[in-house]
Amino acid sequence: MPKYLVPFLEAFFFTILLIVVILPLAKKIPWGKRLAKRHIHKKGVYRIGGIAMVLAFNLAIIFNRDLVISPELFGFMFASIVLMLVGVRDDIKEIYWKTQLFFQMAISVLVFVLGVRIYYVTNPFVGGTINLNLGSTVFFSLLLVVFWIVFVINAVNWIDGVDGLSGGISLISVGTIFILSFKPEVNQPPVAIISSILLGTLLGFLVFNFNPARIIAGTSGAMFMGLSLAVLAIFSGTKIATAILVLTIPLVDFVWVIGERLRRGESIFRADNNHLHHKLLEIGWSQRKIASYYYLATLLIAIVALNTRTFGKSITLVLAVSIMLAISFLINRRLADARKD
Repeated sequence: MPKYLVPFLEAFFFTILLIVVILPLAKKIPWGKRLAKRHIHKKGVYRIGGIAMVLAFNLAIIFNRDLVISPELFGFMFASIVLMLVGVRDDIKEIYWKTQLFFQMAISVLVFVLGVRIYYVTNPFVGGTINLNLGSTVFFSLLLVVFWIVFVINAVNWIDGVDGLSGGISLISVGTIFILSFKPEVNQPPVAIISSILLGTLLGFLVFNFNPARIIAGTSGAMFMGLSLAVLAIFSGTKIATAILVLTIPLVDFVWVIGERLRRGESIFRADNNHLHHKLLEIGWSQRKIASYYYLATLLIAIVALNTRTFGKSITLVLAVSIMLAISFLINRRLADARKD
């Protein structure tokens, strides 16, 4: 137990300490250039969560004697620093979406080269696996890794609009991987240690991010959380199906919003306030209520994910996606009727 509790506590206190140190300095940065209509925080709430989380996570990794910094882990750490720098630049003054996407794809290729790879995929309907580590299938593995990491990074980034939302969902998701790493068929103590460090980091951030928030994750923090979830899912024996299931809400919201933008003939990268949490705010839900319902739904799905096998996960995913789509459709109808009145 100390093997996992100590790094958790170290990361937790590192994060809190760094936030306390950085917060006075953040007041001197001109954040005003990063305000937009879709942002619910205007003044007095600073976008420093990502800096604190990335630094605390890497410090806890470096100080941990039970972890060997393998090429894969080094790639993860280095990628987190790169995304932090890109994110901080965006947090102060918004950068073009193509620049963000370039760096997301670049670090995805980097971690693949350093060993973060999807070696096989499981057939969810008939069982068995497809090897992706032979010949031309390696290129397909690269495409899959890049798509998966970029997809999750942006899905998490896009739900970072309500106090505690992205951090809480990431906490539950990492907790799921932590528990999963102890299962006999997985049995990965290093993944459990990395997960415990991430849990401490996220919890330390949430101390300051629960409503009413004093700080928010910002682009740097949201991309770090997305990167962490994507890479951990690969680390833990390519448990992407489990990660997809636990992240049903942000992933469906991500796809839904893209679909709406395409329907309107807009760029899929054009930021707006059409995410589910924005719509819930518009119909009168409080930030705490939104976060609580997201947490509850994610926790229930996580419990199912930990107690079902491949086919059961597929059925649960279909049901969860169907429910999410139905909820999104009903909320859209309600808002459309309200706007007509």
